[in-house]
Amino acid sequence: MKRSTFITWDQLKVGAMIAVALAIMVVAIVKLGQQANLFASHYELVTFVPSTAGLREGGQVTIAGQLAGSVKSIEFLPVDLDTTRNLKIIVQLDQNDSAQVRRDSRATLRTLGLIGDKVFDISPGTPRYAALKDGDTISLANALDYEAVLRQAAGALDRVVSLTGTIQNLVNGVSRGEGTLGALVTSRTLYDELNSTLVSTNRVMVSLQNPRGTIGRLLNDPALYANLNRVLVSADTIVAQLGSSQGTVGKMLRDDQLYTRLVSTVSSLDTLVGTMSRGDGTMTKLFTDKELYDRLLSTVTELNTVLVDVRRDPRRYTKGLISVF
Repeated sequence: MKRSTFITWDQLKVGAMIAVALAIMVVAIVKLGQQANLFASHYELVTFVPSTAGLREGGQVTIAGQLAGSVKSIEFLPVDLDTTRNLKIIVQLDQNDSAQVRRDSRATLRTLGLIGDKVFDISPGTPRYAALKDGDTISLANALDYEAVLRQAAGALDRVVSLTGTIQNLVNGVSRGEGTLGALVTSRTLYDELNSTLVSTNRVMVSLQNPRGTIGRLLNDPALYANLNRVLVSADTIVAQLGSSQGTVGKMLRDDQLYTRLVSTVSSLDTLVGTMSRGDGTMTKLFTDKELYDRLLSTVTELNTVLVDVRRDPRRYTKGLISVF
């Protein structure tokens, strides 16, 4: 039996649906390619890192946070002493964004959110530096290490937990009345004594505020202020007079003649003392001559004997001195 060459309506509908599906698929592929820059021309940049910190091949490459390419490959370098260049990363960037990446641009490994995927982010450069070309190396800047932050946070959390336990033990001890603070909180006797002390202090304060008392007069009587003000004014006047060059004290403070005379007097005394120390003159001999000292002592002794005799028998020495005519 010969097959019919006519296309049925059912076949036409199936063909139309397939065509629509293919069109949708093509549009989706084009849109996805545009979003992922699959159909744009690319150029490659290289960077060296000690660790990728979770970055994977095919990961996103952004410029100032905007998608601009992907990570092409991550390769280990030969082992050497430079631990800052353990891995080599090659990234592909959209050629249209090449003007943004320049010699002063810096790459960082960032995290999308706190525990999100790793991205290779590049900071835009400035016009005074040349743009990077295919195969150039881009420098890596230091980025925040969330793992280190989490480790530090865990350590801080442990210390907080330990501190909380210590505070809890302290509070329990206080509530049981242990220690000075516990006694302050739980002792009824201490509370009564403190209350009594406050009452006594209140009475003293009331007494001090009595306007008839001495303290009350000091606090309330304006005469004390006036007297103090007058004393301060008088003291200021005295200080001004002392500072004046007309008075005695002022001359002592300002006039150098007194200083000159004192220096001259000291020089004269120094000369006199020097002369006496050399043994010249009567005064020096009075201090240094032993024979003169002995004679003076003998004379004073004899004179003292005569005076004693005169006191005992004054007529003996006054006989014949008084005549009666």
